Amino acid sequence: MLQRKSRSPEAAYVSELLKAKPLAETVDPFDCVARELELVEENLARSIRSAESSLTDIAGHTILGGGKRLRPIIALLAFKAFGGKKLEDVVDIATALELIHTATLLHDDIIDGAETRRGKESAYKKFGLKSTLVAGDFLFIKAFEFAGKFDDTVVQWTADACTRLTEGEILQEIFNRNTDVTIDDYLEIVKRKTACLFQTGAKIGTYQAGARAALVEDMDSYGLNLGIAFQMIDDVLDVVGHKELLGKPTGIDLRDGNPSLPIILALNAKQAAVVEAFESSHPNERQIHAAIAAMEASPVIETARELSRTYAEKALGPVKKLPPSLYRNALKTLIQLIVERNF
Repeated sequence: MLQRKSRSPEAAYVSELLKAKPLAETVDPFDCVARELELVEENLARSIRSAESSLTDIAGHTILGGGKRLRPIIALLAFKAFGGKKLEDVVDIATALELIHTATLLHDDIIDGAETRRGKESAYKKFGLKSTLVAGDFLFIKAFEFAGKFDDTVVQWTADACTRLTEGEILQEIFNRNTDVTIDDYLEIVKRKTACLFQTGAKIGTYQAGARAALVEDMDSYGLNLGIAFQMIDDVLDVVGHKELLGKPTGIDLRDGNPSLPIILALNAKQAAVVEAFESSHPNERQIHAAIAAMEASPVIETARELSRTYAEKALGPVKKLPPSLYRNALKTLIQLIVERNF
């Protein structure tokens, strides 16, 4: 039987970080909604069962093999912060968001030809292109088994998020190995490809709690800016991260020609090694290492981190408006953890 440990390595890392860097009003977001996350995990395990065992195996390989569960956590915390009572509803939406996210990971690994995911062989590498593609479709369908039972607003917001995900993928491909890419182009990609599920989780969680429209919009802004900050740090870690913590090698964006934030900043600074690797259709290891070294030795990484902190501050604004509570503090802590993470 497929199972996932209730306490992930990521959650354990968070506890250690909070002990090392305690802040006033700091709350571990994982612990704050631990019971609700267990219900999400139970939903996920049930949802991937199929009459075709290969679908269960492929889906379980990724969805039960780790992951930060940030999208469910955001939805759950927003719901609790606004006094939501009908727990089953928000757990189902949190489940749907994680299923959608995992479906995109399966498809992304096919598109990128990725060999590893979360510290182990990717589903694409292990099970092959055709089966992994179908498993991704399977998870999208399963997501709407959970999300499709709600009112038109929730269903539309969930569908809109899926639409933006696909648009973001196409937009990223348009700027693949394109040295004319700008920061504005990058932000448009990130808003669609990464931030939309953060945004949707925060918005739906708040809406399901019965909050008024202005507060739903505030939390929409929280999720959007948090998602942007998250992706910016993800991009930084692709340059300076540790493979053991990341669960994947560094330099993937350079290998795949994806316009990450540090790469764009380096292109703007005319860093020759980065331009050479980014423009090459198949950069070799010498080019990759030279480009990474150039970025590490320049202000590019700190500039990217500073931009991430800027969006983290934007995410903090709506949270400051909330009445004091355990869940408000957890939403604030989540911002801190995202900009300070190393995995």
